[in-house]
Amino acid sequence: MSHTTLTQQPTSPRRPRRVRGRVLAAAALAALTGLTLAGLPAASASASADAVTGPAARSAEVVQQTLDSLIRDDKFPAALAAVRGRDGKTRDYTAGVADLKTKAKVPVNGQVRIASNTKTFTAVVVLQLVGEGKIELDAPVERYLPGLVRGKGIDGRKITVRQILQHTSGLADYDVELVGKDYGKVQHTYFEPQQLLDAALSQKALFAPGKGWSYSNANYVLAGLIVQKVTGRPISEEITQRIITRIGLRHTYWPALGDQSIREPHPQGYFPAADGSLADVTVGDPSMSWAAGQLIGTPRDLNRFFSALLGGQLLKPEQLKQMQTLVAANDFDATGGARYGLGLARVKLSCGGYAWTHGGDAPGYVTRNAVTSDGRAATIAVTGPVMTLATAQHLETALDTVLCK
Repeated sequence: MSHTTLTQQPTSPRRPRRVRGRVLAAAALAALTGLTLAGLPAASASASADAVTGPAARSAEVVQQTLDSLIRDDKFPAALAAVRGRDGKTRDYTAGVADLKTKAKVPVNGQVRIASNTKTFTAVVVLQLVGEGKIELDAPVERYLPGLVRGKGIDGRKITVRQILQHTSGLADYDVELVGKDYGKVQHTYFEPQQLLDAALSQKALFAPGKGWSYSNANYVLAGLIVQKVTGRPISEEITQRIITRIGLRHTYWPALGDQSIREPHPQGYFPAADGSLADVTVGDPSMSWAAGQLIGTPRDLNRFFSALLGGQLLKPEQLKQMQTLVAANDFDATGGARYGLGLARVKLSCGGYAWTHGGDAPGYVTRNAVTSDGRAATIAVTGPVMTLATAQHLETALDTVLCK
C-alpha cells in the first residue's frame, strides 16, 4: 500500500489516509530528499477504444485532458481512470507510463493498491452484522473485545463501535510508531493486527470519545478484530464472501499471507528514496494496513462497489442510513469541507449536489473515487505520488471535473 532503501522519511508512507498533515509531510519529504521529477516522460495517453460521439465525445475528451494534466503538471508517472457518465456507460482512460524503466503502457483498468477504500468494505461488513443483530453500533468496544482497549485516556468501555467507524474514538494512529523515518526497514515485514493496535494504544488519546474527529487506521483495526470475534472467521474471508463475491468484483482481492505482489496487469508504484530518485515500491507486505487498507482492486471494481453500496445492494435501508449519517471532517480532504459517516464520506461537487467517496493512499498508489445519486461514478488512480497540498487538491479537482463534465 520496492526497492531501493527508503530513508529519512518524516512520516510513514504506508498510512492510507488523506489529511492535510500527511500531504504536508510528503512535501517535507520531497524537500528533504531533494527529489526532482523533471526527468519523467511526457504523457502517453489513451482512452477506451469504444467509438464515442456527440456529447459523450466531449466528455471523454475532458476526462483524457484531465488525466494528461496530472501527468504533465503534477509529474505522476501513471494515471488510470474508469468513469461512468451521464449516459450510463463506463469508459476507461490512461495516461503516462506504467514503468519508468521500460516505458510500458499503462494497463487499462489495471490493478492498484486501493488502500483506505478498504475501510468502506470493513464498515459494510460491520453494518451487515448490525443488521443481523450480531453487533450494536452504540455498544462499547469492550463488549466484543473485553479488556483489550486500554491506554492513556483510552478505555474500551467508553468507546463505541459507531465511534471507531466514524473516527471519533480519539485513538491515535499507529504507523509512525511502527515505522518511524525508515519505511524501507518494514516494507517487507509482516505485522499482526495486535501489533498495530498496541502501537496505537501506546500513545495518549487525542480527545475524549465523541469529542472530536481524527482519522486513524487503528479504528479500523479494531473494527476488523470485532468482526473476527463475532463471526469466528478472518476479516479477509468476511469481506470476500459478503462483498467481493456477492457483487462480482472479479479484479479485487485481499492479498494472502506473504503475498506482496499485485497479481494482474498493473502500473508500478513509486515512492521517493533518500537519494532523490523514485524507488519502485510495487512489491511490499500490506499487513500494516490490514482492515484499514489491505485490498487490491481496479478503478472499475471500485465504481461497481460504491455504486452497489449506495444502490442498496449491500446494506439494509436502516444500516445504509446510519452509514450516511455525517459529522464534520474538514481534514479528510485537501480542500476541506468533507463530512464523514461510517466508512463513507460526502463531498460537495462544483456542478451542484454531492458525491459519496472515500479514496486511499498507499506507498506508490493513490486513488480518488466517488459516486453520485444519479448514477455517475469515477475512480482515478495515480502512481508515484509526491503528495503536496497542491497535488492533492489537483487530484480532488480532477475527480470533480470528470464527474461534472
